[in-house]
Amino acid sequence: MNDDTVTTAAAPGAPEPAPEGSAGGSAAPAGPAAPAGPSPASRRLLRAGAATAAAALVGVAVGVGIIKTQYDDPAQATAAAPSTGPTPTATATPYGAKSNGSHFGSMRDLLLPVPAGYRPGPDDGGYGHDSEQNGEQLSAEMDADLQQLPKDKRDKMRAYWEGMHVKASGVRTYLADGDDLVIGLKLRQFNQQEVQRINEYTAVFTGDTGLFRVGPAVPGHPEAHCYLMPAPPSAPIDYLECSAAEGDLLVVMSAEGVAPLPKDKIVALFTLQLDRLARPGASV
Repeated sequence: MNDDTVTTAAAPGAPEPAPEGSAGGSAAPAGPAAPAGPSPASRRLLRAGAATAAAALVGVAVGVGIIKTQYDDPAQATAAAPSTGPTPTATATPYGAKSNGSHFGSMRDLLLPVPAGYRPGPDDGGYGHDSEQNGEQLSAEMDADLQQLPKDKRDKMRAYWEGMHVKASGVRTYLADGDDLVIGLKLRQFNQQEVQRINEYTAVFTGDTGLFRVGPAVPGHPEAHCYLMPAPPSAPIDYLECSAAEGDLLVVMSAEGVAPLPKDKIVALFTLQLDRLARPGASV
C-alpha cells in the first residue's frame, strides 16, 4: 500500500468500552456497597480539574516551542515540512486515515462517539463539551496567548507555530453514568514530526522527573503513555492523563474522578479512541 491510499471508515457508531478487570484497575463497584457519587463540591473539583487540564494541554505546544526558541540551535529550529497526500474527493468517505498517517475529515467524526455507560460531559474550559476549531481559530488563540511574551520571543514562537502547520483541534467530554468519572479527549492535528516529538517529550518529562505517578499501559499502543498527578494516599479525587501520537494527531485524554480511579475502564475508552484513528484507516 502506498502513501496515497485512502481507506474507508464505517459509519460512526457508539462502541462500548472493552471489558474491565485487567491489572490496571477496576471500575467502581455497583450496588449497595458502591461509594456515593461526588458531592457538589467534588463535582466542582471535577469540572475545575477538567478546565485546568484543558488549559495545560493547549499549552503543550507553546511550552515546547518556548524551550526550542530559548535553547535550540536556530539552524535546527525549523520544523519538517508536513506530509503530503492527495485531498479526498467529494465522493470519498467523510473521514478517515491515509496510509501515510495523515487524517482527513471533521474532528467531531474522528473523536470517539459517546459509548454506552457514558453521556456528554461538562464543558472543557472555553471549548465546550463537543467542539472543533480550525487552524485560523487556533492561530488567533495563539496570538492572544503570546501577548504576554517579549516581542523577540513572540516572533520566534509565531515562526515555530507556523512551522507546525496546525490544522485543527477537537475536544469531547464524557461523564460516566455513575457521575463519579469525567473523561476528556482532545485531538490536535499538525505536522507529524512535531506530533511525535511532543509526545516523546511528554513521555520523558512525566517519566523522568519523578513528579508524577506511573500510570497503566495501553495494550496494543506502545507509543501511548499514562501518568497520574501527584496526590496524597487519602485524596478523595484522583487524576490520570494519557497521551499518544497517531500520525498527524496528538491524542490526549484526561480522566478525573472518585479515588480509586477505574483504570481499566479509562484505558479501555482511550484504546477505543486510538483504534478509531489507527492507520491504515480510521474505523468505529
